Amino acid sequence: MSYAPMEDVIRESQSIYKIVIIASRRAQEISQGSPVLVEVGKEKPSTIALKEIAAGKVSFKLKAEGGKKKSAASGKAK
Repeated sequence: MSYAPMEDVIRESQSIYKIVIIASRRAQEISQGSPVLVEVGKEKPSTIALKEIAAGKVSFKLKAEGGKKKSAASGKAK
């Protein structure tokens, strides 16, 4: 079993709550067929998403929708 280095993931965002939301949304994208942005073996989408965040390959932005703020994760190729 492979683990994403949490120290690297936390450096990308100071809020663990943001990381959880971003990783879960990115994992959903990966499981729906979105291309993987880091080299991985047979790993779960959640682990891949955390590795992408640690590598700085995933960005997010807050968007207002109906007066409420939501976060949207998206992979970006570098």
